[in-house]
Amino acid sequence: MTPSPDSRSLITLYDTTLRDGAQCEGISLSLEDKLRIARRLDDLGIPFIEGGWPGANPKDGEFFAKLQAEPLQQAQVVAFCSTRRVGRSAADEPMLAPILAAATTWVTVFGKSWDLHVTEGLQTTLDKNLETIADTLTFLRSQHRRVIYDAEHWFDGYKHNPSYAIDTLLAAIDSGAEYLSLCDTNGGTLPHEISAIITEVRY
Repeated sequence: MTPSPDSRSLITLYDTTLRDGAQCEGISLSLEDKLRIARRLDDLGIPFIEGGWPGANPKDGEFFAKLQAEPLQQAQVVAFCSTRRVGRSAADEPMLAPILAAATTWVTVFGKSWDLHVTEGLQTTLDKNLETIADTLTFLRSQHRRVIYDAEHWFDGYKHNPSYAIDTLLAAIDSGAEYLSLCDTNGGTLPHEISAIITEVRY
């Protein structure tokens, strides 16, 4: 999946107002708010709009159902979820059923990139974490979904264990991810560090 020279300079906008933005203190979006914001973003020409996590709460499920009935004009609304749980197969993961029911073309899947979070948070091995990434994305691809891989805490992970952080990206690419989102989840990486790291890992 080496990008062509033209695609290297392409900037694609991915808006997270309806999920990440809605987690801000003092913000509580109604279903009508979410739909109104989505349509405004659609009017602006934003290509990807992250709509929320279907199944996490009734409002997000209703949001995706409304957009099935009354689709946006040009934007792709994206369902968001995590990789399947350790010890399950993606095909048997109940959390993924609402994701498929949302009937979006695109799904963004977040997974662990920082080895510390794998061993201490998930309490599993590094190899098994790579398996959760690969199995989840392969399953979604088998269900005719296109996938964006959201590499959680990726810059922290890279600074701690570069080879493993890259392995998580390779697992996602090999399993069908079309875009990789390298996340500075805690906001602790300075711009010059991000630039240097991206230059190091870019294909």
